[in-house]
Amino acid sequence: MPVIYSQAYRGRIAPSPTGRLHVGHARTFWLAAARARRASGTLFLRNDDLDRDRCRPEFVAGFIEDLHWLGLTWTEPMITQSERLPFYRRALRRLHAAGLIYPCHRSRREVAAAASAPHEGEAADDEPIFPAEWRPPAGTPLPDLPPDDAPITVNWRFRVPDGRTLTFDDTLAGPQSAVAGRDFGDFLVWRRDDVPSYQLACAADDGDLAITEVVRGADLIRSTFRQLLVLEALQHPAPRYVHCPLMRDENGQRLAKRHDALSLQTLRENGADPAGLVASFAALQPAAP
Repeated sequence: MPVIYSQAYRGRIAPSPTGRLHVGHARTFWLAAARARRASGTLFLRNDDLDRDRCRPEFVAGFIEDLHWLGLTWTEPMITQSERLPFYRRALRRLHAAGLIYPCHRSRREVAAAASAPHEGEAADDEPIFPAEWRPPAGTPLPDLPPDDAPITVNWRFRVPDGRTLTFDDTLAGPQSAVAGRDFGDFLVWRRDDVPSYQLACAADDGDLAITEVVRGADLIRSTFRQLLVLEALQHPAPRYVHCPLMRDENGQRLAKRHDALSLQTLRENGADPAGLVASFAALQPAAP
């Protein structure tokens, strides 16, 4: 019997062009595409290229080549985040108008030095918890944002609602919860090099595109709580989430783009069969979206 969906499925895959894709990326993106196909839904390809120092055009061409080799297709033209800066700036203005953000002159090094040890399961490069005593007192008048044609030269942070418990039911990882101000703190939404943070850009894109389900790695579970707050502030419904277990090497370390031996480019050059690789992913397929 066919599954009946109450809402048209809209998913996305979002590689970042900072290196070549590895088998962990392949498994996550294959699952996202498989779920969209199973639901007869829409699948977007989003190019997460906001890291100006590490993103390169050749890696964009590379991930497109890798995805095609896996047999993955998407139904809409590719969305490139660096081309959407005015859209993110409008989202920032909405957060500013609601009084939910404030300028911050603390460096990442200062925040990291003040923060406690990372939580178990948290990505090593996750944003450290910002000390609450460093935020401006509630009711402090906000300075204006620069005009849209002028750069932003200070960090802006989202003021989290301390003590509020956020929850979501993950299709693979199960029920998840975190307490704002304890498990994560005030987080960056715009950086002083005039680039939106991952949290703002990702949430704003998911809301704008009416994404109904996000499939990504389990290292981003904590980011989900931050993005739920941004989605709520921008008055977008939250999508469902499917966080895939991380793939690890023989030493138990999670795969990263430095694992050249497990890059799709290397596998392809060594004559690997994409059908065999895809078949090994099928066991991860959860219930229908």
